Amino acid sequence: MACVSAFCGLLPQPSEVKKVAAVPYDVINSEEAAVLAQGNMLSFLRVSRPEIEMEKGIDLHDDRVYAKAAENFKRLRKDAPLTPDAEAHLYVYSLKMGSHVQTGIAAAVSTDEYNRDIIKKHEKTRKDKEDDRTRHIVTLRSHTGPVFLTYKDDAAIDKLVSEISSTAPLFDFTAEDGISHKMWRADIKKSSELSALFGKIPYLYIADGHHRAAAASRTAAQLKSSNPSHTGKEDYNYFLSVIFPASQLRIMSYNRVVKDLNGHTSEAFFEALKKKFKVSPTNKNEPSEQGKMCMYIDKKWYLLEPLFDISKLGVIESLDVSILQDNVLAPLLGIDDPRTSKRVDFVGGIRGTKELVRLVDEGKAALAFSMYPTTVSQLMAIADAGEIMPPKSTWFEPKLRDGLVCHNF
Repeated sequence: MACVSAFCGLLPQPSEVKKVAAVPYDVINSEEAAVLAQGNMLSFLRVSRPEIEMEKGIDLHDDRVYAKAAENFKRLRKDAPLTPDAEAHLYVYSLKMGSHVQTGIAAAVSTDEYNRDIIKKHEKTRKDKEDDRTRHIVTLRSHTGPVFLTYKDDAAIDKLVSEISSTAPLFDFTAEDGISHKMWRADIKKSSELSALFGKIPYLYIADGHHRAAAASRTAAQLKSSNPSHTGKEDYNYFLSVIFPASQLRIMSYNRVVKDLNGHTSEAFFEALKKKFKVSPTNKNEPSEQGKMCMYIDKKWYLLEPLFDISKLGVIESLDVSILQDNVLAPLLGIDDPRTSKRVDFVGGIRGTKELVRLVDEGKAALAFSMYPTTVSQLMAIADAGEIMPPKSTWFEPKLRDGLVCHNF
């Protein structure tokens, strides 16, 4: 059963939280981070992307980058200031993007349960990214970026969360991108009640943050090996998460752009495509249902509908991104491994189909595919089956903010 624990959160002052809060380190590059943090010395990007204060082009894994992160974290703790709660709590965190609202629980969850697949995964991780996050966590002695988890809805948890979030929030601000954020500190009694309710939830699922979770597990193993008095109760055995009910999650499409036609003429490519799909001109730039996709090429949109029965495909093979990969990208366009190929790129749905059109019309890509979003039920089914989703299958919005609460150890 899920171990969801209260912890002594490290939090900014309410008056400064808007300045501190920052998008996750891995959804922007160094240049974008520098622009977002410009003129704001309290931005948490100075901790999560410390290279923005260093010479341009520095190796992101340079010793000095991690040292700068620790230096800036120490400074931020003093200047924001970031203050630890004296007692352990759970925290309720709500995000609003347009009409969409999702409310979850910020908590410490168990690395042991991650290792035993009580916290289920659906993505492969890369060693270099694990190495980076592990070193960042160990250097700071803090989990500063939450892992985004989900669970199958539970009415009792919903009721208690609603009670907590009906009071005055600890934080309440709207970020520059228009997304509003609220956070409540659950009192000791309600924190205990929430933890007990989660004790009846059989599994948690990683929605986003596989590398942060893997790095937390490695951190715990590393510190255990150097601690002869290890008991398993130390704070390093737990990591920061925000846990949302599955029904509240919003997954957007993760679209694809391809640099070239792999030597095909447009005519030859279309002829090959029609052996597997019905190809129809369309005035729509997004598919309206699973199993279909839209393609942009030569300044025109087309709807692709499989000529084969997708209901007979397996849980992985029936994903729209798999249908595209197995029937178009690999056999026709020569992209056998989308993880490593330099001829395909991925565009998160938040950027919209206008970005696909721009890349193709400017000649930076030959064609683009607009996908129907993967569903939460598909994600859970794949995790339950112990399978791995294709790369770049899900794009969650809105994004959790770093810096609202940290988990020190």
